[in-house]
Amino acid sequence: MFGCLRLIRRTVTLITLAVLAFAAVAAGTVLVHAHRHDTGRTDAIVVLGAAQYAGRPTPLLANRLDHARLVLRDGIAPRILTVGGKRPGDAMTEAQAGVRYLRGRGVRASRLVAVPTGSDTWTSVEAVAEVCKKRGWSSVTIVSDPAHVARAAAMARRLGLRAQVSPTVGGSGTKVTAAYVGRESAALMWFWMSRWMPDPIRRRWPA
Repeated sequence: MFGCLRLIRRTVTLITLAVLAFAAVAAGTVLVHAHRHDTGRTDAIVVLGAAQYAGRPTPLLANRLDHARLVLRDGIAPRILTVGGKRPGDAMTEAQAGVRYLRGRGVRASRLVAVPTGSDTWTSVEAVAEVCKKRGWSSVTIVSDPAHVARAAAMARRLGLRAQVSPTVGGSGTKVTAAYVGRESAALMWFWMSRWMPDPIRRRWPA
């Protein structure tokens, strides 16, 4: 009996250590990407959506769009993809609001592509991958909040894109708080594990 209890304790200890190690790897990945700014050339800059009201981006979305405009100016990619659908009652999608915002700040229409789909990170990145596949693009630069870009880039890579990141550096959404890192680390762990989950579970609880 005592031998059985020792085996149970050792098993529990090993499982606990494995979970802690997994969480540490996820948190490390989030933090590394949060402070990483890739400058290699890609086919498109992808601005992940956030809320907008009557076509006016919230400060969070506007901050992402402004950062993408700077990345475009630096020549990292020739175009910007604005991404995001709309919620019930919205007259405009997040993607359309993003295009309008950037047009108002001097970005040419020929350099903008609206991807008006996506209610979460996975469906947004999935829509981007489909557009890239149709147009023959294979690489993207992900623009979002610092703690968010690691998960978005991981999703893009799983969908066959070469993904690099350029997180926002100031303004709304840029604070790398313990709570934000914790949430994104948990979500990233779930996404990594979802590779081995049945499709209905992945769809019901997307990362």
